[in-house]
Amino acid sequence: MESGDITVASSDHASPYKAETSKSFSDSDETAHHPAANISSRPSSLKSARNEATSPLDTRVEKRVTIRSERSLRQTISSRQGTGIIDGEHTPAKLTIFQCIKAVLFASKLNVLLIFFPLGIIADKLHWGDIPIFVLNFVAIVPLAKRYATEELALRLGQNLGALLNASFGNAVELILSVIALKSGQIDVVQASVLGSVLSNLLLVLGCCFIFGGIKFKAQTFNQTAAQTSASLLSLSCLSLLIPAAFHATATEVDQTSNIQHLSYGVSIVLLIVYILYLFFQLKTHTHLYATEEDEEEEPLLPLWFSVVLLLIVTVIVAFCADYLVGSIGGLSEKWNISPTFIGLILLPIVGNAAEHVTAVSVAMKNKMDLAIGVAIGSSMQIALFVTPLMVIIGWGIGQPMTLFFNTFETCVLFVSVLIVNYLIQDGESNWLEGVMLICTYIIVAIAVYFYPASAIASHA
Repeated sequence: MESGDITVASSDHASPYKAETSKSFSDSDETAHHPAANISSRPSSLKSARNEATSPLDTRVEKRVTIRSERSLRQTISSRQGTGIIDGEHTPAKLTIFQCIKAVLFASKLNVLLIFFPLGIIADKLHWGDIPIFVLNFVAIVPLAKRYATEELALRLGQNLGALLNASFGNAVELILSVIALKSGQIDVVQASVLGSVLSNLLLVLGCCFIFGGIKFKAQTFNQTAAQTSASLLSLSCLSLLIPAAFHATATEVDQTSNIQHLSYGVSIVLLIVYILYLFFQLKTHTHLYATEEDEEEEPLLPLWFSVVLLLIVTVIVAFCADYLVGSIGGLSEKWNISPTFIGLILLPIVGNAAEHVTAVSVAMKNKMDLAIGVAIGSSMQIALFVTPLMVIIGWGIGQPMTLFFNTFETCVLFVSVLIVNYLIQDGESNWLEGVMLICTYIIVAIAVYFYPASAIASHA
């Protein structure tokens, strides 16, 4: 059998298929590879590979493929529809609309929670109360945070455009939640939501990455330059919030609202320009700093048109859920006796960061800390440099004067969080104890926000 060919055994016969040369292997099967599978890059497994070669009856294949390509291969083998062998090459089957829908619905176990979407609509129409409406729509958004459509489109558009697409739609849930809350005049919820997303990614997501990766590996290293660049940009965004707070604290005028608004508009435009320049830096001039080891070669499963339609449908569903969710925050706050800031700072970011959390922890446990750091810190940086100033500009346009002026408590929390993350990543190495530090910091912040007086928030808003 030629190198790169695999044999898939069935009850009747075995059929050769051409495998992609860059398919990766599972961590648990690193000592049991097929002899034709990437021996040159794994000299330590040469002996075991030769031992397998002496057993002609062993036709098991230890190739690991990604979830989507594995599903595609299983469907192709089982259905045998639209599949052909041309000069030893395997031509993938074209999925029907039903197969595409089935592939999306079974892409993640979290999709079981999609049943809460119609329940959330029913709860609002039948006036079940603010608590059921909030809980049902809260749970319904969790599976929608998984960016399946954008990942499929990224596979077709290539690395650079794919990265830009994920950067644009990666924080779609936070963006939609913020726009709807801003339109309803809940500026304090918007500010708490964007700040909570930054803190959740920096402390909770990154902390879990360090803990779970550190339990499996004694010490993990990552690209210090790329991580420090993102952290430095995050420090810049933190500075943009500190300056309005300092301006408000030191200015002598009694009414500084107009000046702070104009200051926020100017700073927001600068931050958006910096974000665009960062994308150009990452995708064009310094791509080598963000290059990761691509040991998982994926091929798109869904047709292009279906991915676009799926992206639009998911966006509309998230908008509906977010609308019901934001509308129930006031009643929920009164019945549970918790401030809207706690809901926006702690609860809502957990929904929006669900996909980042699962992705970052899973890749950290595979010792891919560059990707984990990029997901956690990169997402925080995108919220701070893109979503927050964009909300200020949108509020400017729709007559909702959101500013970059956060109260002293919120700015101190952000400053300390950015500071501790910068200290922990400056050596380019992580362990589980550093993860514990980040998680404990997040818990301390959550406790402080819970007991923070609502009157201070109201006077600030």
